[in-house]
Amino acid sequence: MPHATAATRSSGPRPRWWTELPLIAVVYGLYSLGRLLVHENVPAAVENGLAILRLEKALHLNAEHPLNRLLTEHAWLGIPADFAYASLHYLVTPAVLVWLFRRRPGAYRAARTWLMTSTLLGLIGFTLMPTCPPRLLDAPHGFVDTMAQYSQYGWWGAGASAPRGLSGMTNQYAAMPSLHVGWAVWCGILLWRYGRRPAVRAIGILYPLVTVFVVMGTANHYFLDAVAGAAVMGAGALLTRPVMRIADRVKARIRARGTPVPAPVPPVGSPIVGGGCKTSAGERIPGQRTASADPVPAGGPTAAGATAAADDDAPAAAR
Repeated sequence: MPHATAATRSSGPRPRWWTELPLIAVVYGLYSLGRLLVHENVPAAVENGLAILRLEKALHLNAEHPLNRLLTEHAWLGIPADFAYASLHYLVTPAVLVWLFRRRPGAYRAARTWLMTSTLLGLIGFTLMPTCPPRLLDAPHGFVDTMAQYSQYGWWGAGASAPRGLSGMTNQYAAMPSLHVGWAVWCGILLWRYGRRPAVRAIGILYPLVTVFVVMGTANHYFLDAVAGAAVMGAGALLTRPVMRIADRVKARIRARGTPVPAPVPPVGSPIVGGGCKTSAGERIPGQRTASADPVPAGGPTAAGATAAADDDAPAAAR
């Protein structure tokens, strides 16, 4: 798992469930829709499945046949395995997410980003390499579809874990990589890393191993599908920090665009009256004294008038 960043280690604000639920729902919806939109190229998918089977036989990794026979011959193993394949994928993963949200909020965002990034990488794998699972190969290849064999005990039909009559709502050739295994690896690492009790950490080890056993024994995946699922989770872990940085930058830009720019505030003591502009004739500045407010000279108005008259007569006398 990617190491916690400084932000995730700090006691920052807790994630909010009313923003997390829609985000997770949108990503999972896009993932499910993407699987449905991928064209089911059956001939290419069959060829890819047979190529994987040949490679495993060459590498002596072909454990699917003995595990499939084990579940086919022993219903007490096959039926629980079918229930595990059809349900745990959709129960354990959300439970771990909720557990992290409540108990480890500082690690939640990185874990959620890791899971979403890896899931989208898996969708790319389904698109580039459609793969026929072992259960859909022709009978001479020796595989039995245990989901169909024990379908009377569960809700699934011919479409793997899809409910009866809804097999058209799933892409049965999206086997490479196995996200059953990938998500189980994600759960296991987080339970081991953040679980305090030995029982929780033991579940973190057992759950991915049991999932590998189930997907191979029920003939839903090859061993290399499981390896690819773990590899996709590894790639998602490496991309988690860059994805989080990009998300932070996008959020910062959105917030910056939505924040109003405040009007500039003049510094304290700056001259604002007049602003360097002259007043027009007759304009009175507040607080300015007018001519009528000038003090009256000694001697009263008559003396002032006589003085002005004397001044006016002086030029005349000179003339």
